[in-house]
Amino acid sequence: MILGVGSDLIDIRRIEKTIERYGDRFLDRIFTEIERRRCDRRANRSASYARRFAAKEAAAKALGTGFRRGVFWRDLGVVNLPSGQPGMQLTGGALKRLEAMTPPGMSARLSVSLTDEPPLAQAVVIISAEPMAGSALPEISPRHSPGSRS
Repeated sequence: MILGVGSDLIDIRRIEKTIERYGDRFLDRIFTEIERRRCDRRANRSASYARRFAAKEAAAKALGTGFRRGVFWRDLGVVNLPSGQPGMQLTGGALKRLEAMTPPGMSARLSVSLTDEPPLAQAVVIISAEPMAGSALPEISPRHSPGSRS
């Protein structure tokens, strides 16, 4: 079941100019240490930061809060799964919101897609809920299943 979808598109040059102007003040406010280490190793670090910035925006939209109601930039961290695929690690207010929107007996999953085609970077985040191991979903009577006529 899909709980939320968010997407964001950003001009990489905007992030590059912001880094030039504000430097560590901007980077420390927006990005986690893990994100900073990963981006700073990249040849085109501005594009890497821009993709992660877009992912944070997309995740805040998927949560349905934006950056309010206790959700802050650093509560949304882009991480890489063992496969190399991007993922999100939520903490603080973002994690609380995710827990509140996840139905009982379900666990939330965040699917993240990042891309760039200079000068643009894009991210899409889909929050879905899946049954927890060992929990049964309520059965739907055939008379009342979607598409049936009763």
